[in-house]
Amino acid sequence: MNYIHRTIAQLKQTSPAQCEFYQAVEEVLDSLEPIFAQTSHYQQQAIIQRMVEPERQLMFRVPWVDDEGNIQVNKGYRIEFNSALGPYKGGLRFHPSVNASIIKFLGFEQIFKNALTGLPIGGGKGGANFDPKGRSDGEIMRFCQSFMTELYRHIGPTTDVPAGDIGVGAREIGYMFGQYKRLTGRYEGVLTGKSLLWGGSLARKEATGYGAVYFANYMLEDRDDSLSGKRCLISGSGNVAIYAMEKLYQLGATPITCSDSKGTLYDESGIDLKLIKQLKEQSRGCLSDYLDSHSQAKYTPRDDYPEDGHAVWRYSADAAFPCATQNELTQADAKALLENGCILVSEGANMPSTKEAIDCFIEAKIAYGPGKAANAGGVATSQLEMAQNASMQSWTFEEVDEKLKQIMKDIFTTASDTAKEFDQPGNLLLGANIAGFRRVADAMIEQGVV
Repeated sequence: MNYIHRTIAQLKQTSPAQCEFYQAVEEVLDSLEPIFAQTSHYQQQAIIQRMVEPERQLMFRVPWVDDEGNIQVNKGYRIEFNSALGPYKGGLRFHPSVNASIIKFLGFEQIFKNALTGLPIGGGKGGANFDPKGRSDGEIMRFCQSFMTELYRHIGPTTDVPAGDIGVGAREIGYMFGQYKRLTGRYEGVLTGKSLLWGGSLARKEATGYGAVYFANYMLEDRDDSLSGKRCLISGSGNVAIYAMEKLYQLGATPITCSDSKGTLYDESGIDLKLIKQLKEQSRGCLSDYLDSHSQAKYTPRDDYPEDGHAVWRYSADAAFPCATQNELTQADAKALLENGCILVSEGANMPSTKEAIDCFIEAKIAYGPGKAANAGGVATSQLEMAQNASMQSWTFEEVDEKLKQIMKDIFTTASDTAKEFDQPGNLLLGANIAGFRRVADAMIEQGVV
């Protein structure tokens, strides 16, 4: 539609050289054509022109001192994208690849993901081009303190509530929370993903991985199937991947791969989850160390990956869970998955599949759960942590897990019903995008031109 194409063309002029951001916007807007064809209401209100522009973009210098006494400087970001439904909510990513384009794509996706949860949270994202790998605890603490020294004035428990993401776990959240408290003198739920000792929620670290698996099972139940007995490919070996594997085992499935930045691990008999947790959560080691005690496994270093994709997707399996990073699953990977019998893809990461890969999944009519729906369990449980902080309560693991399970079921039902409403049953990408858009757009209209 000309309306959509004009908006994208204008966006490329006003936000040049932001390819990941364009990709996220185009993926959403292309799937909104049916609702724009149905009504001119949103066009008259200039909703998408307003929605693709963040309400506020923060970029700042982060100076810190390393262990050798050298001054280092990184760039920090916080994109407060849309607050129509509630305070900005979204993680902080510390990774050398972070730039304005990546933070904006993540923030834009977060708007719709948060809307799908049905909870009162808006969309935002942030981070820095800082790499925690190889840094001492002291260096990470000094970086986090410097980062928060700038960010603290822009966030608050009813304004903007950041969480963790790639490179930001409980350690980093702790250092940032401590600095926020030191600067403000307030002990409040301004960050989620906190330690259980001081306001964190049980089941939060498990939530994104568990949620992606719950969503996958709901997709299969809708097709009179289940995850029980399925062999599954997982990418990543961080928080999302580890707890996706844990939940898969609990539901009777077998994860046979995982990966990190250096290579891919394949264990036909099933990944030894206890060992992966020890390697990645405790010793922060490499997946190749797995072979020391599991000689039957196979490890493929990154240098030996196929030129057109990722080694992790080239094994035969029933289901795939991309849980690492954006654009990790290419068109060639998608074709390999389909040829090898894959019937389900549930995205634990944000935008892990390229547009061409997604087109393959949609055309093949497999069960495909887009990230904004399938991985919404993390942010949903972050909001549950906010609710516990606000009411000075602490819920049990079982209570939080039951709420998470119901939220993921509601997201699936909403996306599925919306897809049927627009005569594309099973197309959860279209259903999730339209459902999330409609909730945010209607709230924006009711609140006036702001």
